[in-house]
Amino acid sequence: MKCPFCGSVEDKVIDSRSSKEGDTIRRRRVCLKCEGRFTSYERVEDPLPMVVKKDGRREPFDRHKVLTGLKKSCEKRPIPVEKLEDIEAEIEKKLVSLGVKEIPSSWVGEEIMSSLKELDKVAYVRFASVYRHFKDINDFMDEMKTLFEPRRQSR
Repeated sequence: MKCPFCGSVEDKVIDSRSSKEGDTIRRRRVCLKCEGRFTSYERVEDPLPMVVKKDGRREPFDRHKVLTGLKKSCEKRPIPVEKLEDIEAEIEKKLVSLGVKEIPSSWVGEEIMSSLKELDKVAYVRFASVYRHFKDINDFMDEMKTLFEPRRQSR
């Protein structure tokens, strides 16, 4: 593992722990050259589907794009990064469980919006404003109304 501080590939693992779900191993390492400490994660590579964009392009699912979108939406909000990583992991787990080779990008966007709506209303509106391409204040207000409407209960 390459040291993020000095670039050396000589290191020593000083601690290993499995995640709660058992799908990731967290390793604490120390560089033998500069003695810097860093963390690495090991996980089984799941066969992830291709994401079909609105214009028909296909690209591999990228967990980093999901996490980046979550982080931007939650910027300056009191939300720990670990929570955002949990949301990303949950979306990825759902995606793998579908067992499909391709998935529309809209599925990913809606999953992110659903998670943010439960987590933080401000982050949700931030993400929705970019994802839904609000054209004017009326589109924005329509989305805001959905946050405050009481949920209709079926009789």
